Amino acid sequence: MTSLTSYGWNTHFEQHFLTYQAQGLEPGRITAIEGFRHKLITANGTADAMLSGALMNGADNWDLPKVGDWVALKAYDNEGIIVSVLPRINELSRKMPGRTTEKQVIATNIDTAFIVQGLDRDFNPMRLQRYIVQIMQCDIQPVVLLNKQDLVADPESYRREVIALGYECPVLLLSATGHEGLQEWAAEHLLTGKTYVLIGSSGVGKSTLVNALLGYRLQEEGAVSDFNHKGKHTTVSRNLVRLPSGAMLIDSPGMREFGVTLGSDDQGMNYHPLLAALSAACRFHDCTHRHEPGCAVAAAVRDGELPREVYESYLKISREQAHYQTDSVERKRVERQFGKIAKQVVQHRKQRKY
Repeated sequence: MTSLTSYGWNTHFEQHFLTYQAQGLEPGRITAIEGFRHKLITANGTADAMLSGALMNGADNWDLPKVGDWVALKAYDNEGIIVSVLPRINELSRKMPGRTTEKQVIATNIDTAFIVQGLDRDFNPMRLQRYIVQIMQCDIQPVVLLNKQDLVADPESYRREVIALGYECPVLLLSATGHEGLQEWAAEHLLTGKTYVLIGSSGVGKSTLVNALLGYRLQEEGAVSDFNHKGKHTTVSRNLVRLPSGAMLIDSPGMREFGVTLGSDDQGMNYHPLLAALSAACRFHDCTHRHEPGCAVAAAVRDGELPREVYESYLKISREQAHYQTDSVERKRVERQFGKIAKQVVQHRKQRKY
């Protein structure tokens, strides 16, 4: 028998599972998704399952099971049927790549998200800020991992540059291939029974980090170019694995885009600590920090107290946020209108029945 608590089962999920327990269902946690097939860990070990017809046809994409989800399933000899997804503690999401404003859920029920950047051509503090903002609004603790420290002359200067962004999150220097910093990272931030996710661009060394922690190759590592030191993209799916320490880690494919899904302007400001501290001195309490007179944020940029790159990043994220909110409202309006039309059609058919 497998101890579900060692995979993150707690009172939150236990309470929400009571109704399904009375129906003779059993709980399981999604560890991987391969097409229509879902890999799970259950009290009886590993299992494969498919979605029920009602779940597949009646839920939005972001509500369907994702890696990290706890689900209620009906177990059969060869294959189970997933009936429902238990309420999530949180979900790591992003705006879908491209022009669409739909949300994509990457993983769920996460304690900490490790943002991996390589100290070669991948290092980009403003992209890092985008990751941090989105992760924080998902109610997940971010930790920054600066990998490939052996490829630069002064890795500490990169760490200081990230700290200067003003976010209160740990920033660690690592070398996945040389194993520098791995023991310290594992001892302090990979705790038994907790769930973690690795995110970042392709080639930053996420799979190499997972393999180093496991002691074997879960993912085949791509070759590293002698020209630019960048690894090839090898991870094509998300997998939840249990480390020897008892911590659970989700690796994920590289992401070229990581769009924000912030809910409101006030909420967005909370995830820009340098601007939030300055905005208290603005003349207007609803200052957008773009063109208003008496803006303390704009003054700080002019005086060199606030890095212009940080300010420009804030403006860009704010524009994306406004676009996301506007399109989300319009999409909901269209969905409501379509729902009304569908009800009218059903009612019309009922009235015409003999």
